[in-house]
Amino acid sequence: MSNYLITGGQKLKGILTTNTSKNAAVVLLFAALLNKGKTTLLNMPKIEEVSRIIEVLQSLGVEVKWRGQNRLSLQPPKKINLSKINYESAIKTRSVLFLLGTIIHWQKDFFAPQPGGCRLGKRTVKPHLYALENFGVKIKALRKHYRVQAKNLHPAGNIVLYESGDTVTENAMLAAARIPGQTVIKYASANYQVQDLCFFLQKLGVKINGVGTTTLEITGKKNINKNVSFYLSEDPIEAMLYLAIAATTNSGLLIKRCPVRFLELELLKLEKMGFKYKILKHYLAKNGQTELVDIQTYPGQLVALEEKIDARPYPGINIDNLPFFAPIATQAKGQTLIFDWVYENRAVYYTELNKLGAKVELADIHRAYITGKTLLRGNEIICPPALRPATIILVAMLAAKGKSILRNVYSIERGYEDLCGRLAKVGAKIKKID
Repeated sequence: MSNYLITGGQKLKGILTTNTSKNAAVVLLFAALLNKGKTTLLNMPKIEEVSRIIEVLQSLGVEVKWRGQNRLSLQPPKKINLSKINYESAIKTRSVLFLLGTIIHWQKDFFAPQPGGCRLGKRTVKPHLYALENFGVKIKALRKHYRVQAKNLHPAGNIVLYESGDTVTENAMLAAARIPGQTVIKYASANYQVQDLCFFLQKLGVKINGVGTTTLEITGKKNINKNVSFYLSEDPIEAMLYLAIAATTNSGLLIKRCPVRFLELELLKLEKMGFKYKILKHYLAKNGQTELVDIQTYPGQLVALEEKIDARPYPGINIDNLPFFAPIATQAKGQTLIFDWVYENRAVYYTELNKLGAKVELADIHRAYITGKTLLRGNEIICPPALRPATIILVAMLAAKGKSILRNVYSIERGYEDLCGRLAKVGAKIKKID
């Protein structure tokens, strides 16, 4: 496990460029299994989560090659045998759930590993099972695996999702994509990674109506065999990380390539807290679809909002962006209530900021009161086993006076490429140590 040594309290200055999305990358890697031809994914982030999935795909016989900077090609084999799956890599990521929606197009009866990933309390997989049963898929949960039978696949007609989750929406889309006929997915997520998957499937020839809405109409295509290249879009969660760093350290940063349509409410909340910023220009991502902007931030004085801050499905505050308001709130005058209603126990991780001098009080497992403005001081903390809670500690350490050590940063490196090196280029005193 690597560690970060941070000397905080520095004013940061310079340019940070938003990388492409972990959450889009993981589903697109599995979506390549729908295509018998070669899939080339461009702007693929080189992160630990991607590495684990590549290990899984290679164990299934997929030919995976990095070709140049962040360019990844995938060629599925003629047959896939899950009995040879790299189980150790598979259970380190929740994304292995996408095997349910993809392998049904390869095998009629198989065992798939149960997922790992971030530990955020109880995270039920029932919405996936309920969605896929509409296609004729039977799934039984065993101790370490799922027994999956897909002998009579058919279009699902109308599906009402049990919850408006990103991964459950994507799994239903993966299933529908290769089944001829129409499937209508209602109460779908319209989040950024779902839209990326829509754009990719459309490039494969799958007809999709309703992109960006909560109702998706998908006309599946039985055989897909074409060579395609696809650009991933930029990550609004990484852009929010940089905004949180700017706000918490009170720094002027130029943050490039921010997918603004997935940040609008976050920016409005920050503006009402006194955060100073200016949008410099608008342009499209390389996929020709996602609207990007460059954001210049400025030093200012923050105040707490009277209303609670909580997340909602898009276009609300993104559930992965909500934790970043915790370190920001430590530097805002007054008391902030963050209501993290989706995950049991994620709010508990916010109390780790108290080790740096923050004043975080839990009302219950979903609600945290944060009182600011507080002077943060360096300390040594072990990363929680979850990506965003680990990252907000890093944000606070950048603002904390003195030296800090953040230990076991694998949780962070699951989702961010060379974050340590990129922050150092804008003046952060941060380096990786053993």
